[in-house]
Amino acid sequence: MKITSFQALACPLDGAPLCCTGATWRCPGGHSFDIASEGYTHLLPVQNKRSRDPGDSRQMVAARRRFLNAGFYQAIATATSEAVLADLPPRGTVSCLDAGCGEGYYLRQLAAANSDGQTVVLLGLDISKWAVLSAAKQDRRPNWIVGSNANLPVQSGTLDWVLCLFGFPVYAEFNRVLKPDGQLLQLDAGPDHLRELREIIYPSLKPERAADVRDPQGFTSLSTETVHYPLQLLGPEPIADLLAMTPHLYRATAERRAQAAKLSALSVTIEVRMTRFGRHTIR
Repeated sequence: MKITSFQALACPLDGAPLCCTGATWRCPGGHSFDIASEGYTHLLPVQNKRSRDPGDSRQMVAARRRFLNAGFYQAIATATSEAVLADLPPRGTVSCLDAGCGEGYYLRQLAAANSDGQTVVLLGLDISKWAVLSAAKQDRRPNWIVGSNANLPVQSGTLDWVLCLFGFPVYAEFNRVLKPDGQLLQLDAGPDHLRELREIIYPSLKPERAADVRDPQGFTSLSTETVHYPLQLLGPEPIADLLAMTPHLYRATAERRAQAAKLSALSVTIEVRMTRFGRHTIR
């Protein structure tokens, strides 16, 4: 498989196309954005930040990197790659954005998938600079961007796929950047996902809300499947990393966190709902 970096970026300040010259992206309006020495570009204007350091912290990113690189979510990554490449002909080309890419695990797994001379054009975007920095350090072939799903620095109608994996979907923006026949792949936690961990750190679990069966505006549901399997974690380190890479760490009391920290083994359920949407024009 040939891996190339996605180039059809747009200026986050005026929406004009960006052109890369040397180590700098520039738009016709004179705005410029330098590519960091680590290989990523910061395209999140300060006025669009809700905090000084938005997104996942350095500690959360490091925990997620260790956990994912250990292969615990390999089945999820495989299902994601298969969905993207399923209809791609031999020697075909597909462009893909991971919107909320974290430290880049799923794009790296896509890049490593077996294929018949196919070309994958990759763009990873996350609001956390620590996540994007980690992604760029592990694989420089994709284009890595610090940015927001609320205002994607991507030219309209240029992507075949948008991936939103456990992220925050902004459907209007996803619709805008996809080609007319583009698709969205969305992954969400199922009702039993990490149930055993949640039972330890919360006094009681909230009743599961009924799933919203309506299609998001601009999209039509094409298929839904569930990735479901048991996962055995041995040793305190992967348990601590799993807890640290989720929002549950910050929602639990100190007492409950201490209880989880004492565990030397934990069996948890992995349940992920994977929905594939086709794009249609918003009127």
